[in-house]
Amino acid sequence: MKSRPALVLGTLVVLTLMSAVLAVGVGSVPIPPVTTLRYFTGGQVDPTAAALLHQVRLPRAITAMLAGIGLAVAGLLMQTIFANPLADPYILGVSSGASLGVAIAVLGGGTLAGGFVAGLGLTGRVGVVTAAAVGALAVLLLVLLFGRWVRSVVALLLIGVMIGSATTALVALLLAFSAPDRIQKYVLWGLGSVGGTTWPDLAFLAPVVLLGVALAGWIAPSLNAMLLGEKYAASMGVAVGRIRVVAIVSTAVMAGAVTAFCGPIAFVGIAVPHLARMAVGRADHRWLVPASALMGAVVLQLCAVIAQLPGSEGVLPLNVVTAAIGAPVVIIALLRSRTLAAGAS
Repeated sequence: MKSRPALVLGTLVVLTLMSAVLAVGVGSVPIPPVTTLRYFTGGQVDPTAAALLHQVRLPRAITAMLAGIGLAVAGLLMQTIFANPLADPYILGVSSGASLGVAIAVLGGGTLAGGFVAGLGLTGRVGVVTAAAVGALAVLLLVLLFGRWVRSVVALLLIGVMIGSATTALVALLLAFSAPDRIQKYVLWGLGSVGGTTWPDLAFLAPVVLLGVALAGWIAPSLNAMLLGEKYAASMGVAVGRIRVVAIVSTAVMAGAVTAFCGPIAFVGIAVPHLARMAVGRADHRWLVPASALMGAVVLQLCAVIAQLPGSEGVLPLNVVTAAIGAPVVIIALLRSRTLAAGAS
């Protein structure tokens, strides 16, 4: 049905708004949807509720929305570029680079690198965010450097995996010689969270994510051609090398920024693009990019709501919720894969 993609996008817009209202209302102190709507429309609201919405709930909901958008679109790009249904935004080692940066800042207090970070005066949350961003940027530059010498996407993928393995080994080394309190701080960061962000944080995160989405939308027609292989795309006049670089930079920028502020959030980048394909019913990236972005916003906001454990004062790690939802989606996508089905036969 020709109108199906448009209908799906319209439904996702409504679901995004509804999930946003739900996300800002859930917490240790519930805020009724009527109060939230009154706040948005400029009506009279209890000062305590208004302060809670402005300082805590809205930044948390917007962070979940932006993180879902960025990870979902980045995952779609990587799955297309590498023709791999299991590709995610972190496949090139960006998350590992961010993790290494945070590990040096949090765990490496006695090391030369850790002393350098502390000497810059970057402590607390600012230090963690800065270290994660620098680590992600370093890995991106390294991948792009190797990309100048490697033309095969498979070789580039393997290089990214090896970089991720090397940085993971360095993190493990730092963990082995760190104090328990520092290890606990690092582990908590690794569990993922959309809480704790401020409006200045969002002033940086939002433009970065939106820029990445805009780049993905710009190369969408070329990505459609690349679905049939790079040789076919090149024969159609697509600058394959340039499109690959744009996709990698866009993915790394979005994933790096999200990881810096929220930690490494698992499964969203893998699962949501598959959900978008199932919903849209076609492989046209001109529809899949906005569908993935909106679905990512909905899914991560709902995951953040579940993580708040409505009705209780406890909070679940965000990655526990995303894994519980994402793993079944990936399994279903693999079972539906025609390539795997053909290989099994």
